[in-house]
Amino acid sequence: MGIFLIAVAAWLARVEDWRSYTPLAGGGAVGSTEQYVSEEKPSGVIRWLTTVDHKDIGILYGAYGLVAFAVGGLMVVVMRLELADPASTLISNTFYNSLLTSHGITMLFLFGTPIIAAFSNYFIPLLIGADDMAFPRINAIAFWLLPPAALLIWAGFFPIPDVIPAQTAWTMYTPLSAGVGSGNQMNAGVDLMLLGLHLSGVSATMGSINFIATIFTERNEKVTWANLDIFSWTILTQSGLILFAFPLLGSAILMLLLDRNFGTMFFAVDGGAILWQHLFWFFGHPEVYILVLPPMGIVSLVLPRFAGRRLFGFKFVVYSTLAIGVLSFGVWAHHMFATGIDPRLRASFMAVSLAIAIPSAVKTFNWITTMWNGKIRLTTPMLFCIGFVSNFIIGGVTGVFLASIPVDLVLHDTYYVVGHFHYIVMGAIAFAGFAGLYYWFPIYTGRMYQTTLGKWHFWLSMVGTNLTFFVMVLLGYGGMPRRYATYLPQFATLHQIATVGALILFVGQIIFVWNFVQSWLEGPQIEDADPWDLADDGLLTSEWHWFDRKLETAIADGGEDDAELATDGGVAEADAASDE
Repeated sequence: MGIFLIAVAAWLARVEDWRSYTPLAGGGAVGSTEQYVSEEKPSGVIRWLTTVDHKDIGILYGAYGLVAFAVGGLMVVVMRLELADPASTLISNTFYNSLLTSHGITMLFLFGTPIIAAFSNYFIPLLIGADDMAFPRINAIAFWLLPPAALLIWAGFFPIPDVIPAQTAWTMYTPLSAGVGSGNQMNAGVDLMLLGLHLSGVSATMGSINFIATIFTERNEKVTWANLDIFSWTILTQSGLILFAFPLLGSAILMLLLDRNFGTMFFAVDGGAILWQHLFWFFGHPEVYILVLPPMGIVSLVLPRFAGRRLFGFKFVVYSTLAIGVLSFGVWAHHMFATGIDPRLRASFMAVSLAIAIPSAVKTFNWITTMWNGKIRLTTPMLFCIGFVSNFIIGGVTGVFLASIPVDLVLHDTYYVVGHFHYIVMGAIAFAGFAGLYYWFPIYTGRMYQTTLGKWHFWLSMVGTNLTFFVMVLLGYGGMPRRYATYLPQFATLHQIATVGALILFVGQIIFVWNFVQSWLEGPQIEDADPWDLADDGLLTSEWHWFDRKLETAIADGGEDDAELATDGGVAEADAASDE
């Protein structure tokens, strides 16, 4: 392997001109001939395998994240069909546990983080006026670590002899995950899953370093900390969280792998289960904010565009973002109230857990106030932003109850917890992702989606989300434990309602896939660089100015006359000059 790596390095040193190539937003190179540009940006499959352009890598991240979203969604549809009847035997209990584990890991690590990286890779350089990411090749490496990570995490589902899927749940609690006892969790499928998780963490850490370096060093001279856009602020905060949280997960996974394969005793001893929970949740709760802060940034950017006014209290939204980033590392033990830890420690963690609701509430009130007396336009991106806010309120309020020790002791490990965090993960994070996908659809495709299908997607998703996850909150109040493939008959009706909600959600996502793919291939071409009429309210941001220049270049290359070029500009001359 060492000889192979040396050979690859020698080959790269021979064929690459490391000094002269500088990626540009348009995909060209500084100080190079046209022939050299064509070699750097080939066409077809080779382009996607070798690209270091931030926009191409953003699209790769997006495609990867949406595929993972589909896989994780199909897993949960099978689980909900199994739960439609308490005596159902559609799948075995063992396979149910496998789907449960892989669904959680897929949605959090293979969908949540990559779909955020898709937006940030494509748009952060455009928003801050940078040519590209600070380290384009590292950016490409960070993405190409993810496909093998997915294959390792899903390896147990492939027809590999003597390998079965992990059944540890996404939290991988020891001693089960350490293979202690007479169960089947010493199987290699768990080791492969752990290695895949480790690889995804390395990818996220490399990406976070790149974003921090890019935002600090590659900004246009006119982009100061005072006027840095809100999405870039959230990505910067998220990258800082990743930099401190993911290496700890990697260390804990490494210790667990040593316990499983080399006879060490980090977690396979008395107190080892509590040690794992401390290490895991010190990563695990910041991970929640790693996932939710950038979607908050998307909503803070998109929602004002369709409210016809600037974001209310911009500075306070930024300060609340930074406050969440700091406080998120002081709340991990609220996942451990039921473990018997010192009551004084529990009280301190309860206080911080309640305190972190304050900056989240600041954001919520700022979003609502931005809409107050605004010129609301209920486009598909705006509908998903409003859905985000409403679902985030429900998810946040249910979380405040769990931050209270006596309430948590009653509701811990019930379906109430499942309903709470799914309101955040699906009802908030995914909704903000859809808002961003629809809002920027014209930029990365050059076309417009079918607006009617987009609204159908929203309403089916909104109804399905609340029908499924609010019922889970009620199941938790009834005492229904989570992670069970069977249950008592008195819970059957609520489980059946939740299954109907999940199927409604599923239909909504089928409509989304059809609309997305069909519109990308055949949707009406965008001729105006301001398809949302943002210039009317003075809310046209820099990525749309870049899109304007891209369309002008396309028209000029097509041989159109200057008069038509002038009318298709989309921004006032003064605005364009100031942007330059």
